[in-house]
Amino acid sequence: MSFLLPTVIDDKKHPIKDALYRSQCKETLDSEGVLVLKDFIQDKAIKMILSEAKKQEYLAYYCINNHNVYLEPTDKNYPLNHARNRTVVSSKGCITDDQVPSQSPLKVLYDSEEFKKFLCSVLGEEVLYKYDDNLSSINIHYATQGQELGWHFDNSSFAITLLIQKPDGGGKFEYIRDFRDVDNTIKNYQKISDLLDNKFSPDILAMEPGSLVLFRGRNAIHRVTPTKGTKMRILSVLAYNSKPGVKLSESARMTFFGKLN
Repeated sequence: MSFLLPTVIDDKKHPIKDALYRSQCKETLDSEGVLVLKDFIQDKAIKMILSEAKKQEYLAYYCINNHNVYLEPTDKNYPLNHARNRTVVSSKGCITDDQVPSQSPLKVLYDSEEFKKFLCSVLGEEVLYKYDDNLSSINIHYATQGQELGWHFDNSSFAITLLIQKPDGGGKFEYIRDFRDVDNTIKNYQKISDLLDNKFSPDILAMEPGSLVLFRGRNAIHRVTPTKGTKMRILSVLAYNSKPGVKLSESARMTFFGKLN
């Protein structure tokens, strides 16, 4: 089955060409730091994406990473138990852009100029480019029983994700907005320490399969709680850059994908 963009996006619920709709989406993202577009992907398309993801799961690179919330190397100016250096655990499986079928609805969506124009309007970007390597543009993440993403801030100014399958339990996206101010180098170590000691009650982002999520995570700390049950949490990350010719670093490719090409 081949897909065209009108058979991928539910344009009745999400008229992405419409200037007013774009403006409303941008206003929500700007004010709340997150935008959840429920039922963005049509049922047939999300079922196909799920089927593809399950078939390709045997190719996934599974890894466990210990990292601090800033996703930066240890700072020797602080003790290891300081908020700057305290580590959390992230564990997941991942397949890369070159392992996503070329005719997948995900590829149709990602490559669509219409979709990219919509994203530019909502994100306030002039233009968006794919990664200049064959691994990083579209990734599919798998979280089996007990796997999770630990608390962290994003390095990029925005993240775009599509939920493909919910697990039986767990797998909740938790976040707290404005937990630091990266532009003014305010890292809020005490708040980080309190969070890691479970002294905060984060917000929980509700999303269902087929939901497209735009999230600004540079200053919003976030995590995904451990998956529970035998049903995997499956999610796709759609990664773009505001400049052409950008590759994910070799160290990052080896860490997340276990390969360079």
